[in-house]
Amino acid sequence: MYREYVASNMSDDHHSGDHDHDDHESGEEGRVTSPMQDFTMGQVTTGFIVLVVGVAVTFGLPFILA
Repeated sequence: MYREYVASNMSDDHHSGDHDHDDHESGEEGRVTSPMQDFTMGQVTTGFIVLVVGVAVTFGLPFILA
């Protein structure tokens, strides 16, 4: 009645040998993660404008309506 659970080994599900997928490490010397990338003055300006509008909506609108 009671059957003990036996976990399968990873080798049961995967075949050994040559695979057809790419190596994630090779050929990506130019790849950079986001925190390390430089940004332009236009992006800084856009972020600042979004900040000002957000602060105005968050604090200015309730202050005016109160």
